[in-house]
Order: sequence, then structure tokens, then C-alpha cells
Amino acid sequence: MHTRRKFIKQSSLFGAATLLMPQISCASQNSQNYGVQLYSFRDGMLKNPKKTLEEIANIGFKEIESAGSTKGYYYGLTPSEMEKTCTDLGMKLTSGHVRLDTDFEQTMEAAVASGQNYVICSSMPSNGQNVDNYKKVADKFNKAGEACKKLGLKFGYHNHEYEFESDNGQVLYDVLMDNTQSDLVHMELDLGWVVVAGKDPLAYFQKYPGRFPLWHLKDMDMKKKESTEFGKGGLNIALMLQNRELSGVEHIYIEQEEYASTPAESMRYNMNYLKTI
Repeated sequence: MHTRRKFIKQSSLFGAATLLMPQISCASQNSQNYGVQLYSFRDGMLKNPKKTLEEIANIGFKEIESAGSTKGYYYGLTPSEMEKTCTDLGMKLTSGHVRLDTDFEQTMEAAVASGQNYVICSSMPSNGQNVDNYKKVADKFNKAGEACKKLGLKFGYHNHEYEFESDNGQVLYDVLMDNTQSDLVHMELDLGWVVVAGKDPLAYFQKYPGRFPLWHLKDMDMKKKESTEFGKGGLNIALMLQNRELSGVEHIYIEQEEYASTPAESMRYNMNYLKTI
């Protein structure tokens, strides 16, 4: 997971212009049970996962999405220990970032044992920024989705920035969307990386309505191309939340990879920000 950013390349911000103007939602967002992607608390989860999960619960999060680490997908805990710890704190492990590799069968079995609903492939399983590779990957995703469905799980994919590059006039992310089955591959749209890539999340909601049951809600410093606290970057968060129904989102995970101070302080700031829109 520490290498997730090395794939990210420079690209134009042209398509994100419509998201830079602040807009205020009249509807309260407090009814949403927000989740957190645990990569945001990666150091604490490695040092003391149970204490860190307690800290996360105290901030007000209700859902958890795990991530890969040097101690595995559950930070040294067993899948059942991870589930129990979250449950005891009033939270639920609903999703986890995984690799689509030769150990995927064991990954699915662990996910079942943890009680989570989704397994989300966190990066492209093969190299090649071209249409042919993305079509092959889409086929792999469909097959992974079938395998997960048999076990009562849902398979999905989380984007970064590089999927929005083009090959032969086709946006590669669109190739994934057009060649995956919506009932087998559930897309987790990272709104921050979409904006940094110069694309408009709303355009994707409109083109593929209902295809994004999971979000990473992440504001981005558009110059540094790094995550930042809500309201300090280039994502119009209020506008995104106004279009939840169009997107089909059911689970919103807040993720922040860089911080002004500490992960906990940034997340408290983000949660308080959501109460103002």
C-alpha cells in the first residue's frame, strides 16, 4: 500500500473546473453513516490496531474499510478478531482493499470470516496502459465477481488517477466500465483522484448511473496532488453529496493520506465539516 502513489502521473486539471466553485447543500448530510478507509490511520493500525479502532469510533465513524499492510489485511488480528473489535465499538467492517493475485481464494475466505460485504481490488492486477490490457482486466474482474458472489461477497475496484488516461481515443476507466458486469463488479469511485485526473465525477454519475455503490470521499490539493482536509482542496463535496442517489452510493469512506497534523485531528475536522453542509 505504501507504493500506491508511484503509478500516478501528471495530467491536466481542465475537466475539474466545474468542481472548483463552492456550492452549499440545503439538505443535511448527518443521516449518512460515514466510514473510514484504514489506510488513513496506517501507522496506528500497525502499532496498536485495537486502540486505533477505538480512537476511530470516538471520532464518530460507523463503517470501516481495511487496507493491506505489512501485517496483512487485518493488521495482525484474525478476521474474526477484527470483526469483533469493530462490533464492540459500534462499528462494522463493511469492505476491504485487497490484491487480485494467486492468494485471492484465501483472501475471499478471510473476508467471509471477517463478516465484511465487499472485497475491493485496490490497483490494476497487470501492467499496460492500453485498451487491450484493460479489456483483459475487465474479464478478470468479472470472473472475480462471480467467485465472490458464490461466497456471498461483492467484488469491486478502486481507481487512482492513471485509469483516466486515454489510449486510441478511449478513456481507460471507461473501458473497464463498459466491459464489466454491473452485478459482478461494484465500482468504488475515488472522487479525489477523478478530479486530479481532470475528470468530473458528476459526468460519470450521469453516464453510469447507479454503478458506484462505494465512494472514497477525499479532497485534494490540486497543486500538490495530495489529499487535504475537506474544504481546502478542489472537490466540491456538497455537490457530490447532493448527487448520492444518482451515483448509487451506499457506503462513503473518508480517506486522507497526508495530514496537516495527525490523522485523528484531520478526520475530526472532516467530520465537523460535513455537519456544515
